[in-house]
Amino acid sequence: MELKFTDEQRMLRETTRDLCQSHCGADVVRQMENDRLGVPAELWANMREMGLPGILVPQELGGLGLSLLDCAVIFEELGRALAPGPLFASAVLGVLALRRAGGQDEWLRALGAGERIIVPAWLEPDGGYRAEGVKLRAQAAAGGWRLDGVKRHVVCAAAADALLVLARSGAAAEDIDLFLVDRDAPGVALEQQRTMATDTQYRVTFTGVAVPESRRLGAPRGGWRLWHATMLESIILAAATAAGGAERALEITVQYSKDRQQFGKPLGAFQALAHYMADASPVVEGAKVLVYEAAWAHATGRDIGRLAPMAKLFACKAFRDVTAMAQQVHGGIGFTLDYDIQLFYRRAKHLQLNWWDSRFLEELVAAQVLDRPGERTIPDPFAG
Repeated sequence: MELKFTDEQRMLRETTRDLCQSHCGADVVRQMENDRLGVPAELWANMREMGLPGILVPQELGGLGLSLLDCAVIFEELGRALAPGPLFASAVLGVLALRRAGGQDEWLRALGAGERIIVPAWLEPDGGYRAEGVKLRAQAAAGGWRLDGVKRHVVCAAAADALLVLARSGAAAEDIDLFLVDRDAPGVALEQQRTMATDTQYRVTFTGVAVPESRRLGAPRGGWRLWHATMLESIILAAATAAGGAERALEITVQYSKDRQQFGKPLGAFQALAHYMADASPVVEGAKVLVYEAAWAHATGRDIGRLAPMAKLFACKAFRDVTAMAQQVHGGIGFTLDYDIQLFYRRAKHLQLNWWDSRFLEELVAAQVLDRPGERTIPDPFAG
């Protein structure tokens, strides 16, 4: 793996950081908590101007056509700022799903320009992350399909133009299709949910929603395979977000330990607290390197079946552990709404649970290690 960033990647990092410093301070993050739309207007307008909604849209369709390694640099900076909005759901999950499905150039052009937003409607009550968790029914009807069921944790649904809906169309576990459904279609009802991160999520109920055959994406009953492949790529950027958030949380905590006086000296002068922060530093760096490796592997055409879930698993755990340590250094005051560290703490656990949780990621890694053919263990490096 090349450990040096290109000039273009360094420029992407600097530009994104400048964008966040100018338009995504802690005040914007707080304003967007439990907001109905969840889209900060000024930040989104500047993201559109910078071309961020089109980072994964091919250049021939008006996008930037970046690699996942390029995008990892961007999302690391967005994670540092806790940037709210539908960028990950729409510009990553939505775009990658449409690209994989094929034949969606008009939508990709609109998404790349930031003129439209699509978000996935995937998880269901008590459904879990596997194909078996998809219970929403898709029944064949005249000229198309009829959808009935409930989805939860749909990000920024009220601001979306359309929803990517996973629906069961057969009896087998993976008999699932992926549909592009207009958010304001008859029979679609939204109910805002409350989350630990106070971000914008919705429960979406589908009651007899008519969807034309032209809005079914990909091969018949191939929706789950399409979605799983899309998720495998996308979680690398979720991991980059976590790594960036962990890094910024540690910086905030180190600065607080220098500024806060106790018993006549800075908190950071107490060896026990200094050890906590010193131990956190290599964890954060390790998370970043693992994210870069997964993104680099994808960008160079290598297999990411093991690296992608490893990156999400490790980076989200690092984010959660670092923010938990940060709360301890801050003391009781760190849990109050007046201090920014609680924003990171709540979002760390939220990201750890979203877009495949730790247990499911562990299962994916284990399957890659144990279910592959051939030798299961590495040679003993000390033998012979």
